[in-house]
Amino acid sequence: MGQKLRTALRGPPVFRDGSKFRLSRYLEGHKDGVWHVAADSARNICASASADQTARVWSLESGACLATYLGHTGSVNCVAISSTCAVNNSEGSGTAAGLLLATASGDESTHIWKVPSNNAPLEQNSSEEEEENHGGNRDPNNILGLEHNKRNNETNEKSDGHRIRVPVIRLTGHRAPVICCEWLAGGQQMVTASWDRTANIWDVEKGEVVNILSGHESELNHCSTHPNHKLVLTSSKDSTFRLWDFRESIQSVAVFQGHQDSVTSVSFNTDYRIVSSSDDATVKIWDLRNMRTPLATIRLSSPANRVAVSKTHAVVAIPQDNRHVRIYDLNGNRLPRMPNRRCHERMVTCCAWLDEHPTNNLLTSGFDRMVAAWKVNTTTSS
Repeated sequence: MGQKLRTALRGPPVFRDGSKFRLSRYLEGHKDGVWHVAADSARNICASASADQTARVWSLESGACLATYLGHTGSVNCVAISSTCAVNNSEGSGTAAGLLLATASGDESTHIWKVPSNNAPLEQNSSEEEEENHGGNRDPNNILGLEHNKRNNETNEKSDGHRIRVPVIRLTGHRAPVICCEWLAGGQQMVTASWDRTANIWDVEKGEVVNILSGHESELNHCSTHPNHKLVLTSSKDSTFRLWDFRESIQSVAVFQGHQDSVTSVSFNTDYRIVSSSDDATVKIWDLRNMRTPLATIRLSSPANRVAVSKTHAVVAIPQDNRHVRIYDLNGNRLPRMPNRRCHERMVTCCAWLDEHPTNNLLTSGFDRMVAAWKVNTTTSS
């Protein structure tokens, strides 16, 4: 299996740009580009998905890797943290103990997995032992796939945290890589988006598809869900995005053609406002009650990837192919630039807000294998 990668917890020098931005730390440990980052401010953690076929859960307080998921056989393209799966205090005092996550992968599956308690053993195996365990010699009560060899626990704890190999459940049914996954309101269902041009709605407990969302003419790039209602957004390389409404017994779908190129992401901001990003180097803000023209259009110098909209401030963070991250308000006005020389060295893939977090309120991920944590002043005044 090769030598385990040590996670370096590097706290970079503080850099200030008019007191607007401060780079707090890098989260390092992935062996390949990081496609996605998700945040949970209530638990003070984040999770990252990487082309190295793993997902990691991180403490935002210490920068330590709390858990590493190794159950996929393809690139991990997205990670989603369940907000409704409460932490069971009996499972340990750690902020991530009992946490339920989902990961979407190039192996055409989505896995639901759980972070174990702090007192659960850390997996540390030689390659021979790993082969034996993959051959089926597992404790049937050990559904998390934790392995009980305790060698080098101290070193492992500094690098990978808990190493989880077996999911609680696998969601299989797509015929191409799964590019994105999101929990629906209530936490009992999930939506997945795939390059097979469909999105699936799943009953997570049963592991069954309850609805197939078809109609896009090309591969899907992204999906998102409304935090309070059964509404789903999907975006595609066909330059459209769609709104799927499951609030009534008869579902409805609306198709929006507001971009000239692949739509890389689309997300809800409020009940009526959504934000879309595209390879046409624009980000657009829309009112669902009047979709004829966008409320605002943000024009960029490079394609935009998976944007993040703050839930408490009217601002959007835009990761770009050109290694830059830009912050705009929802009227299309740009805040002072984030410091390029302290940002990523390769394409920035995703952003995630942790609103009101005292130390880090913005996370960015990139193909330089890094997740960066920032403190951003989100006021729009100069």
